[in-house]
This record gives sequence, C-alpha cells and structure tokens, in this order.
Amino acid sequence: MLPKKRGAGEAELGKLQKKAKPDELEASLVVGKQHGSVMASDGSPSEIDEDLHSRQLAVYGRETMRRLFGARVLICGLQGLGAEIAKNVILAGVKAVTLHDSGNVELWDLSAQFYLTESDVGKNRALACLDKLKELNAAVEVSTHVTEITTDFLANFQVVVCTDVSLAKAIEYNDFCHSHNPPIAFIKTDVKGLFGSVFCDFGPEFTVVDVDGEAPHTGIIASISNDSPALVTCVDDERLEFDDGDLVVFSEVHGMTELNDGKPRKVKNCRPYSFYLEEDTSSFGAYKKGGIVTQVKQPKVLKFKPLKEALKEPGEFLLSDFAKFDRPPLLHLAFQALDAFVTELGRYPAPADASDAQKLIALAKSINELAGDSKLESLDESILKSFASGARACLNPMAAMFGGIVGQEVVKACTGKFHPLVQFLYFDSLESLPDELPTAEDVKPLFSRYDAQISVFGYKLQQKLEDAKVFVVGAGALGCEFLKNLALMGVSCGSKGKITLTDDDVIEKSNLSRQFLFRDWNIGQAKSTCAAAAAVAINPNLKAEALQNRVSSETETVFDDAFWENLDVIINALDNVNARLYVDSRCVYFQKPLLESGTLGTKCNTQMVIPNATENYGASRDPPEKQAPMCTVHSFPHNIDHCLTWARSEFEGLLEKTPAEANSYLSKPEEYKAAMRSAGDAQSRELLERVLEVLVDERCTSFEDCITWARKRFEDYFVNRVKQLTFTFPEDATTSSGSPFWSAPKRFPKAVEFSSSDPAHLSLIAAASILRAETFDIKIPDWAINAKKLAEAVDQVKLPEFVPKQGVKIETDEKATTLTSSGFDDESVIEQLINRLEEGTKTLPPGFHMNPIQFEKDNDSNYHMDFIAGLANMRARNYSVPEVDKLKAKFIAGRIIPAIATTTAMATGLVCLELYKVFAGHKVEKYRNTFANLALPLFSMAEPVPPKVFKHADLTWSIWDRWMIAGDLTLKELLAWFQQKGLSAYSISCGQTLLYNNIFPKHRDRMDKKVLDLARDIAKLEIPPNRRHFDLVVACEDEEGEDLDVPLISICFR
Repeated sequence: MLPKKRGAGEAELGKLQKKAKPDELEASLVVGKQHGSVMASDGSPSEIDEDLHSRQLAVYGRETMRRLFGARVLICGLQGLGAEIAKNVILAGVKAVTLHDSGNVELWDLSAQFYLTESDVGKNRALACLDKLKELNAAVEVSTHVTEITTDFLANFQVVVCTDVSLAKAIEYNDFCHSHNPPIAFIKTDVKGLFGSVFCDFGPEFTVVDVDGEAPHTGIIASISNDSPALVTCVDDERLEFDDGDLVVFSEVHGMTELNDGKPRKVKNCRPYSFYLEEDTSSFGAYKKGGIVTQVKQPKVLKFKPLKEALKEPGEFLLSDFAKFDRPPLLHLAFQALDAFVTELGRYPAPADASDAQKLIALAKSINELAGDSKLESLDESILKSFASGARACLNPMAAMFGGIVGQEVVKACTGKFHPLVQFLYFDSLESLPDELPTAEDVKPLFSRYDAQISVFGYKLQQKLEDAKVFVVGAGALGCEFLKNLALMGVSCGSKGKITLTDDDVIEKSNLSRQFLFRDWNIGQAKSTCAAAAAVAINPNLKAEALQNRVSSETETVFDDAFWENLDVIINALDNVNARLYVDSRCVYFQKPLLESGTLGTKCNTQMVIPNATENYGASRDPPEKQAPMCTVHSFPHNIDHCLTWARSEFEGLLEKTPAEANSYLSKPEEYKAAMRSAGDAQSRELLERVLEVLVDERCTSFEDCITWARKRFEDYFVNRVKQLTFTFPEDATTSSGSPFWSAPKRFPKAVEFSSSDPAHLSLIAAASILRAETFDIKIPDWAINAKKLAEAVDQVKLPEFVPKQGVKIETDEKATTLTSSGFDDESVIEQLINRLEEGTKTLPPGFHMNPIQFEKDNDSNYHMDFIAGLANMRARNYSVPEVDKLKAKFIAGRIIPAIATTTAMATGLVCLELYKVFAGHKVEKYRNTFANLALPLFSMAEPVPPKVFKHADLTWSIWDRWMIAGDLTLKELLAWFQQKGLSAYSISCGQTLLYNNIFPKHRDRMDKKVLDLARDIAKLEIPPNRRHFDLVVACEDEEGEDLDVPLISICFR
C-alpha cells in the first residue's frame, strides 16, 4: 500500500489563487505559493522553483542559486566521466550546458556511459545522449558542439570542463581561459581505470564568498569585562564554535552599548564558553545584560596558476588517503607519461601488456629527470604497471565519484560558494584489484558492454558480479545512483543474478533535482518500480525485482530467512537511522556484507560492514541531537528554531491530533467515555478539554466562524499569553537565589498588537482560517485570500477583554517533560467534561466527522507552511528574535535534509569501488571507510574498525558470533549449559518478552518446562514450519558478578 500524499480539500485550496482576478492577485494575495525571484544573466527575471529545488536551496541558498542560474558551462568529452559531470551540473540548474565530443560511440563506452545503448554505436557521442540529458532539467538549455573547439568559442562560457583531452590541447584552452577578461574557470579531469585526476584553474584571482557553507556561529552573552583585552563570557546553553582570529559583531548589548556599532572585532583565546576581544573596553559603559555575538564570515581571494606552470610546480596535492601520502607525486608523473604515450603511439597501453607498461615507465622516468626540484628519488614501477594496464578503461564507480567531485567544482566556479580545489587531486583505488592480478588472457575483450571493466579486473570477477544476488534498500537519491552504477557494472545481469529493490515511498516533485532516474511524469508513482524500470533501460540484461515494502520487523514474512540467506551483499540507500539499524541487525544475524553510506549537503560518509572483520553499523552512534527544554519552547524561546518547533507542535495539535481525537469520540462515544473515566488522569482531562473545545465551544459552521477562531487564536497566542507571562514574571522578577529571572538566555517578551493592515498578520489569519475550514469541511470562499475583504471580516471580530490571573503556574523547570499537571479532582472534572460534551454534540449533523490534516511540507499550495511560518514569526516578534521567510521555515520545521546530486554521486562511486572488493574476497586491510566534504574540499579514508572482541576464560566472541545450542532443552538445561562455561544466566528474553529472571520467585517454577514451550506460551512466538531454530537474548554474569555481553543464542530444536 503506497502512502497517500494529498490531503483532503487540497485541490480546492490550490485553486483559490487561480480564481482571483489578475488585478486582485497583484495587490491582494495574502498567502499561497511563493517563489524566490532571481535575475538571469540576460537581466530577465527567472524563478526558483522551490518545490523542485528545496533540498538544493537548503545547501546553497537563494543568492548562490541566482548566480548558478546565469552560468554557461562547456563539457568536453561525453564518455562515462563527461556524462556524469553533465548530469550533475544540469540537475544543479545552470543556465546552459554545451556538450562537446567529436568522437563516435563504441561498445567499450557502455561500461560507464549510462545514456548510451548498443543501438547508439557509431553515432556521435554528444548527439546520442543529448535528448536524455535534456530530460533531466527542462529549465537548462542543453546543446551540442561536434566540431573542433576554437578559443573564440570558449569565450561563450563561464566554466570549461575537459575530459579525455590531450595535455597540449588542455594547455592551449587553459591559457586562453586564464588570460580572458573576466577569467573563465577551467577544469581538466580524467579517469583511467582505477586512477583519477582533477586540475582546477579559476583564474589569476578568484573570490570565494563562503569557504565552508556553514551558518555563522553565534553566542548569547552572559558578561563582558571592562579590560584590555576584554573577556567575553557566554551562557552555557551551547558551546561556542569560534576560532582564534575570527571576526565577530555584537548586538542587543545593554550597558556596554559601544559594542553595538556593527564593527567586526577580532577574537582570541577562544574557549567553549568564553573568548577575549582584541579591544580595550576599559572606557566603555559597564555591561548590564543581554547581547548576542555573531561570527562574520570573510571572503577569501585565491590565486591560481595555469596548467602549464602548475605541471612544473604543482604545489601541495589534496590528499584523499593518508596511507598514500607519497602517491600523488607519482600519479602526477603517471598521467603526464600516459599523455606522452598516447601522443607518440596514437593509442592507449594495452591491458596486461608488459611491453607497453615498460614504455610508459620509461616515459615517466624521463619526465621525472626533467622535473627539477619536484624530481622523485624513486618510482614505484608496480603502481605504474597497474596504471598502464587499465589506462584505456573508464570504470563507472570512478566516473561516478569524479563526476560528483568535478560537478561540485563547477558549481563553485559559477558561484564562489565553497572552497575550490587548489589545484590538483589524484586518487586511486588499487585495492579494488583482485589479489592475483589478471593475465593477458583474463582481460581479453569479449566484445561485450563490459569489456572496459574486464580489461581492468578480468572476466572471472565480471562473472561473479553478473551472478550476484544483491538487496538494495531504498530507491531515493542514493538508490537511483546505485542502480545506475550496478547496471553499468553488470551486477546481477547474468542468468543467476538478481537485484531486489524495495522502497515504500512515491515520487514527489522535490525528488527530481537529484533522483535522476525519475521524470516529472513519474510524480505519484512508486519509486522502486520507476527506478528499476529506468535501470533496466540502461542495461536490458539487469535482473531486478521492485518491491514497495518497508524493511522492518513488520515485514519479516516478506524478507524471511530464506531471502536473507540467499543474498550475497546488501547495499543501504536509506535516509533514516532506525531503518539502517534494522538492516544492520539483519546483516549481522545472517552474516552478510553491508555497504552503508549517507549524505548531508556537501558531506558524505561510507562504511563497510564485513562479517567477522569489521564493526557493524550499530556499534557506534552519533550523539543525539540536543533538544530544547519544553519550558524553553513553550514560554522562553530565544531563537527561531524554538519558535518553529512550537509552531509545528501547535499545527499538529490544532489540525491533526485534536480533530483525530474528536473523531475517536464521534465514532465510538460510549467506548471513548469509558476509557476516559477509567484513566481518570490529567492527560485524559486535557484530551477531553480539546475535544469539547473543537466540537462544542469553538465549533465552526461557516468560514466567518473560522476567521473568528483564527483571530481569537492570534490574540491568545501573541497577546494574552504574553501578558500573563509578564504578569507572573515581571521584568524585574528575581529567582529564589536573588539573581534576575530574565537573564540570558531568556528574553523578556512584548505583546504583538494585531493590525489588519500588517500583511504578516493577515497572512497568518488567512492560512489559519483556511486550514480550520478544511478540518470542518467548510467551503472556502473566493475572497479568502483577498487582503481587503479578509481585513474587513477580521475587523468585525469582537474580542473579550483579557485580565491576567493570580496564581497561574508556568513551567520553568528545564527537566520537565510535560506541561500538564495532575489535580486532585481530575475524576470529577472529567465527569463534568463528559456531560458537557454529550449535551453539546447533540446538535451536530448526523454522520458528522472532522478532517484531520497531516503536515506536508512539500506542497506550497496547501497553506501548511504559511500557517507554521506565520505562527513562528509572530512568536519571534514577541521575543525580539529575527524572523525567517517561508523557505527557511520549511527547512527547519519540515526537518528537511540538505541534499545535492554531486555528493550523492560521489558517495555511490566510493561504495561501488568497495563492492569490487567484496566479490574479490579481500581481507579487511584493503577496505576503506570514507568521510568527505566537497565544500572544503576534504577527503578522509581509513581502514574499517575491527569488531569489539569479548573474552571469558578460553572463549572469545564478537557481535558477529551466535551461539548455537542443539536440542529441545528445558530452562534448567539451558541454565546448566551456561554454568558449564563459567557463566551465570540471570535473565532470558524472547523478542520483547521476559521468559526468565532470577529475581522473580515464580519464574523458578518454569525450570522443567521446555524453553520452546515457554517462548510459544509467554512470548506468543510463532515459528514458520521451515525454521529449525528460535533466538533468545541472555544476560549473564561471570564468576566475579561482572556483566558480560554474550552473543545471541539460537536454540536448534528440530
């Protein structure tokens, strides 16, 4: 069953804007679909489609997207690497991409070029893939150029990317680009077998606007000394992230107001909650209270050398693997030697050809002799031999990885966002090769689409890939890239192979900016089905089964023991930790390799989980995100995140939970009342109060009623509650210790006076009224979003005068988990509420029910984000917190994970390089886990961590072990089995059910019962007929009484 994505009444709501007349729309539209307008390079306005680019906007922001939309990019060479770069750049949304390739398609190209088919052989490469690349983003002008490039032609572009171009041509193009005014960014990149290179030259001077993409760090000030230098202390709400030498600005400082001048000041001696200011404040006013300190991000100017100079003086290379710190200088020579080889002989070295390898080594040595100060003392000839052997091949995983890296460099060149690569990156994955290197016989071409891959790995590994049984979990951004890679590699394309793909989600518009297998006509369809069909279109030999099941404990009848046992490898393409942990637990249980990866904006990580050799995914966890205390969110917010958290909570309470609770009462009133009476607690009382409020006290029967409700809510939230709070805690209030109550980080609030002439006020009223009407199934009039008519209706609402009350309890304890307090008379109050509810609902029409609204962030015409952003911003006004636009509100309240195609492509390429190692049967030393951040850029690779080993007496075990016990044992026999090993089993569980614990006397009566019977009777365990065992979790102590984590216990009873 696929999840429903469209809420009730949504279609009608979406039509409201269309019904308004054009002149009304211009002046009167108060809510609705909003786009960020940008200017294209020709000066014409161009809209950012926020539905499409929301995840990318979360990474780049509007200003960067504006610059990106004006850029023209030339990509030379449309083999695998060029196609990957083009895909990523087109998805990013530049103005125009021109594809240049004068060569024709060969069968060899199909190992890495996903937009070519066997029917394209003999056609021009650029022309053959033009239409498919155009489909990726209709807003990008994609064209081809199939003749020779002239320097005049290069002048049309902001960025020129060259793949498979000779050094002589590259130097010619680069010299022109470097000296052009303004400079044209130039990138040369190549993938040769398991080796890759990138060179960047963005001109004599290039300004980086934002070096890392991180939001400016802030702190809430607690004190400032009158000293030189001045000591600034911040509240311990959050650690400061300032570094020595950072520039900061101050605002809202009371007393020492001289610091509020907006002037950037340098900090030093930074500590977690304090820093020194390089300024003499001894003559400033004494600090009283308040203040926010904010980091000022500085632009950075970089000077690039042209390729001709950089080849001779490369400077520092960007390292990817610190175990190979001496590798880049060798590869710098190797790529030059290969260019010389091709220039001299007109071809690439033949695979596994000793003569050609020696020729390349000789060329490398001669180049090294002329290298001057950069000369290497010795050359590792074995690496150069491997380089020569695979030099002609473009492997898909390498193309995917470098396509992501270079695609991001193109974005940097167009926008100045993030730090460019300066200037060379070399990478190899020699560890992916089989331990026994392929012979000339192994790498002979089979005249198949996999010949390029066979030329590197040999036909034996290719056969293993084709016969592989693979489980891909997830068909989103990672899943699409993985399927493309696997199809090109030939994984599961043989008669014995099979890929099982599952994802329970459907395609939305926001997916299309990075989930490149989908098109706009797929919106609403199942992701797994569409992704599998698109992958089969890339390689018709792919054996893929698409499922729409979530992988969880609830679907173990679908993904049963036989399914898991039949798999060779599992590839996770998930976006949440809980699902990853479940798949990880299955892989540990069934002893299967798991290839794990994840992305967050420009960051990615990959983790290889290899049975008995590495720790599992669940062995290490990120620390949980810090949650704001409930009292802070509800009464003392001091940032916009607190305001948005509160607003999202109010949305769900008012529009989803309360209507759903009302329906529970309406559908089965007698059962509902009985349950409330039985519980008789504060929570039941609160639920009844909400149901009574929505069905009786504040029931709406017309749209005017909805406006009245919205206006009263505004007054309650932003006026009355603030007045009550400041009445209970006046501005001069003190704590029990005598210190000011309203000290940082608390901010003293002020009521917001409603005005129908304030567009923000009116927009909130409109959104609230429309959504309230939707919950009551009330027809929404055309004038609902007409500012003038809505204002007239709102001004008619009469409000009762509010008087603050004495003795109101407002929660201030940061450890409190609920705002509802129990009362001694809860039961009697519940009875009164039930009586009122029974009486009040007698007038409801027969069959009446409410329409609960589930929050949907990715539909800008449903008014959900208008309501949430409006609530949050009014609350921000209460507390003098900076407001945010609807897009930023969507990122925070919708918990949108920033995502871009470049990072996804790189991550999947890295994982697929590890997949070769799985089928080559490598030891753990050859595997690599990776963390990368394309913004910096940073690459950090390391050997996976081994599993934690436990020891007891002569026993050793890890998470990968399972103790199998044969026989239909009694509980006494099972305990004796542990005693023989010097262990005392004090607790035994099956699933979530406790079968035995030695602290319960009654459990001793179970000693003579079969453990299997206990599991069936107590845990209600159902064992499939084909299963011969069941599992137990046992807690043990050793002879000294120390707890030991023992493996899972499997009782083989059949």
